[in-house]
Amino acid sequence: MALLDPATLAAAELDAINRDLERLDAQSRIAWALQHLPGAHALSTSFGVQSAVTLHLLTRARPDIPVILVDTGYLFPETYRYADQLVERLNLDLKVYRPGIGIAWMEARFGRLWEAGSDGLRRYNQLRKVEPMQRALRELDVRCWHAGLRRGQSSSRSGIDVLQIKDGRFKFHPIADWSDTDVGAYMLLHDLPEHPLAREGYVSVGDVHTTAPLRPGMDAAQTRFFGLRRECGLHFDESASSAA
Repeated sequence: MALLDPATLAAAELDAINRDLERLDAQSRIAWALQHLPGAHALSTSFGVQSAVTLHLLTRARPDIPVILVDTGYLFPETYRYADQLVERLNLDLKVYRPGIGIAWMEARFGRLWEAGSDGLRRYNQLRKVEPMQRALRELDVRCWHAGLRRGQSSSRSGIDVLQIKDGRFKFHPIADWSDTDVGAYMLLHDLPEHPLAREGYVSVGDVHTTAPLRPGMDAAQTRFFGLRRECGLHFDESASSAA
């Protein structure tokens, strides 16, 4: 099979490929992607609660794959230390991208955007997450973007395919169909360290001011962005990123 071209791949062909990929395990999916999807590959990570799984899977298949972290400047101290731990443990080729505007200047110019409702969060996410990620993909000339999204994480992710086309490049989700149990079992099998905040009830970890632990009576969607939205815009357009 020749290398695939996102510009010419028909929808029916993409559907057929996804049907085939659904029958493979994650390791076989990644091997297929590295063989058949053209250009530079990269993996994005937040160094969140379940990030170690995809980092381990991808680097076992391609140890030198670039790993992109968008550092908003507001990550938890535990996340920065966890990143250091995994970089050393997995020998990651980490590429850190930061917003073009510093924290102090952003707050002086716009105030505390995360406190300005849904519109403020949208603008905050665009400045501190989406723009640096788009710049990373462009500067690294990424043609296939790997990410650890799973259907069971939220309603906004329930329909994701293993292989998608986004902004003219391939986007690959090798563990799209994995459950929380699958993730936990893989981490135990490979003795992967967990994020320190997982022990404190965090099911998802982002920025310090827009992340909360899961408490009794809460839905998982309420642990991020005050329940106003589930997605930050990195993986889904704003029209599809409102909270469940």
